[in-house]
Amino acid sequence: MFPHLFSEITIGGCTIPNRIVSPGHHTYLSDREPNEELVAYHRARATGGTGLIISEVVAVHATATFSHNLLVATDRSVIPAFSRLTKACHDQGSRIFAQLFHPGREIVHVPDGLLPIAWAPSAVPNERFHIMPKPMPVSLIKDVVSGYGNAASILAEAGFDGFEIVASHGYLPAQFLNSRVNQRDDQYGGDADRRLKFVRDVVTAIRGRVPDHVLGLRISGTEMDTQGLTEEEVGQVCQAISQDIDYFSVTAGSSSGLGSAVHIAPPMGMAPGYTAPLAGTIRRTTGVPVIVTGRINQPQVAEQILARGEADLCGMNRALICDPGMPGKAKTGQSNHIRACIGCNQACIGRAQKGLGISCIQNPTSGRELEYAKLPPVTKHKQIIVAGGGPAGMKAAAVAAKRGHEVLLVERDQWLGGQARLAQRLPGREEFGGIIDNLEREMIEAGVTVVTNTSITAEWLQGKPVDVLIGATGAAPYKPDLEGLCQPHVLTAWEVLEDEVNVGTSVAIADWRSDWIGIGVAEKLARAGSSVTLFVNAAMAGETIENYTRNHYLGRLHNLNVKIHTHARLFGTDYPIVYFQDTLTDEPIVIDEIDTLVLSLGHSADQTLERELAGSNIELHSIGDCVAPRTAEEAVYEGLRKGWSI
Repeated sequence: MFPHLFSEITIGGCTIPNRIVSPGHHTYLSDREPNEELVAYHRARATGGTGLIISEVVAVHATATFSHNLLVATDRSVIPAFSRLTKACHDQGSRIFAQLFHPGREIVHVPDGLLPIAWAPSAVPNERFHIMPKPMPVSLIKDVVSGYGNAASILAEAGFDGFEIVASHGYLPAQFLNSRVNQRDDQYGGDADRRLKFVRDVVTAIRGRVPDHVLGLRISGTEMDTQGLTEEEVGQVCQAISQDIDYFSVTAGSSSGLGSAVHIAPPMGMAPGYTAPLAGTIRRTTGVPVIVTGRINQPQVAEQILARGEADLCGMNRALICDPGMPGKAKTGQSNHIRACIGCNQACIGRAQKGLGISCIQNPTSGRELEYAKLPPVTKHKQIIVAGGGPAGMKAAAVAAKRGHEVLLVERDQWLGGQARLAQRLPGREEFGGIIDNLEREMIEAGVTVVTNTSITAEWLQGKPVDVLIGATGAAPYKPDLEGLCQPHVLTAWEVLEDEVNVGTSVAIADWRSDWIGIGVAEKLARAGSSVTLFVNAAMAGETIENYTRNHYLGRLHNLNVKIHTHARLFGTDYPIVYFQDTLTDEPIVIDEIDTLVLSLGHSADQTLERELAGSNIELHSIGDCVAPRTAEEAVYEGLRKGWSI
């Protein structure tokens, strides 16, 4: 099915068994040198059949620290730890390259909370992190250049097959290339040729220390920022150095801007494989092999890109986080068994932005490979009933059945999915429904029996063979005891998403959660023609979600002329007036001529089953939102843990 994807390719003397790449990404699993968690993480992807693994960024110099839990290769003491990583990948047939990295002015945070000096070509500030860098003296530039060569030498001894200079996303090499950022007038700045000198010197330093290893350059095909490198400028750079490197790794965006940073981990609202044309242009004009990365979440997407000649290999980062076994399944004709990434960004980049170890809402074993290394077989066969067919219940049922228990899942509605079924109705989040398909397939493969349109009660359970009951009954919209909320013009976000009600032309949304729901309902109603104001009980809309997703959808709301009012607490309503209170000053906010008030005020746990069975002899374990309303990440993780241990 995938003749291009599973053909060998040789780059710079290194033969890679297929065209699937796990591109470099910061996992936050280890600090300074690879630990067992990081080794296990990459081993899982190598075991799954990934052709090329590119380890996360490795700092080449003492000034290259931009965050905590950063790998470093500035001295030989790290060789044994990196050797364990390369051996783990080689033993499974994968090749492994290392990313050589210096952030320049792009500093996020550091362990002790004190920002170090950020070095860059010139004192041009960073917009996203509000960093004012210090210009690098020539002596430091030369020392950093030497650091690239030294790091490559150390990592070559540790067994890496090749190296990738990170010039993407506005990091230090890109800062030297950019005339808006590099305002020097010396040997490293001025005209285009002098701005290119830093990259040329880095290439020379690496080639001088490891002449027989593969060397690539990762670069954004365009930085998608008014102050960033343009597609034309990037094309000129690639042509100028095409004789000096073995491959280009093409992505998009820049870390330095809020809008451009979205492309570091583009959310599901962006088209799969949208960066491929950028890669295709570079491939055609340089004749150098190209890896492309950017929302390539399915093997068929990758196959089409390769077949069109837009790239030679495809970086499938989040697809491999979601299902490390994806390559093997695709190769052996089991594509329907792949757990497809839905681009939610919640537990991968979302956890990383909090400085937490990477994972996946659909596959919580990612990043936890040591903890969940092998599914434990049952020691005592049990008959298990799961009440609720949302993500928590489906995951618990699938895992428990796979271990060998007899599992019956009972869902009160006609369809499985719970709140995920509503989430997929939000504009630009249609792919969220993939979590339902993936979990349903896991249940089918594990042998779970499913019954819908049935509510579990104490009476229903009488006479049923059951050793354990898992409660996963979810939650319902929260409606506080405020004046006027029972009036006809007041709706819940759920009612709007179910298209059960008529919505007026002037809409106020009371958004307490400040997550996807308020933003999504605002977009849905604005696209339907309503004039929408989103009142957020937070400092910004989408405050509780990771910033790439938030910024992408806030940009969409801006283009739809949705008005956003922050620090607003709902106080009550008396048609057609809605009353809010400023959470900073307690001053009233009065909005008149509102046809519809939509409530997005969080959820109340459904504990009906727990109350009804109180005092009975049934062994009940509750998971997910019926314990406390949270997100799909916690629901699926708790389902995994319960199915694993029960």
